[in-house]
Amino acid sequence: MHKPLRSAAIAAVCAVAGAGLYGAGAATAGQSTANSTHEPYNIGVLVKDIDTYYGITADADGVYQASPTSPFAKDLARLDAAAKKYIDSAARTAHHKGKKPAVVFDIDDTLLLSLDYEKRYNYTYNSASWAAYVDKADRPEVFGSPELVRYAAKKGVTVFYNSGLSEAQRTAAVTNLKKVGADVNLDAGHMFLKDAANPPSYLRGCATPGTWTCTTVQYKAGTRKHIEKDLGYDIIANFGDQYSDFGGGYADRTYKIPNPTYYVG
Repeated sequence: MHKPLRSAAIAAVCAVAGAGLYGAGAATAGQSTANSTHEPYNIGVLVKDIDTYYGITADADGVYQASPTSPFAKDLARLDAAAKKYIDSAARTAHHKGKKPAVVFDIDDTLLLSLDYEKRYNYTYNSASWAAYVDKADRPEVFGSPELVRYAAKKGVTVFYNSGLSEAQRTAAVTNLKKVGADVNLDAGHMFLKDAANPPSYLRGCATPGTWTCTTVQYKAGTRKHIEKDLGYDIIANFGDQYSDFGGGYADRTYKIPNPTYYVG
């Protein structure tokens, strides 16, 4: 997973936290504050807000987990209910018109929750520690998302995965997805990962063997275009945790999974 803007992780939270947190450290009597300079949000306050949103607790093994009764879980439940209703309707319409409906899922923090990594490393990113974490293939599910994968398949919708994970991480990704119950179409023909050494021809505008210049939007939109234009599917829904998962089109509807822990442009 390439996260070029990970050092600016907390920036994403600002859009979620809103003005309520601004001024949380307001001056008391006898103190002054330079409000006119728009002092940035206090990182410590934002981290506490993130922890509260997920209901973070450490389990018996010291692994940080999200609470199934947290605001995060409740937001996901509402999203999943709406998505199921839409998939059911869109699938029936597509089949009636003789189309091949498909859904596309990102993997990191859309299906597999990386919260333990984020909390353990204080919401920062290091490529080596991240790679080791992914290779453990032991991330928990994003509440309800694997069930959504199975639901789509049950409705006759073909499931694809469009992930920023590298080709070298394919085995770990497949193993982990099976663990959480997203055991649908985990072959190379349905799971698209970044392959900088041998990029597919449909990305030739920004990637050639050994040279990868694709932005996240170019890579993901290019893959969705391939699914629709080359493979002949109609992507009725696209699921991701970053807005860059959606840019460039080639999806009838998009569903944004909540993720205030980092930002990928």
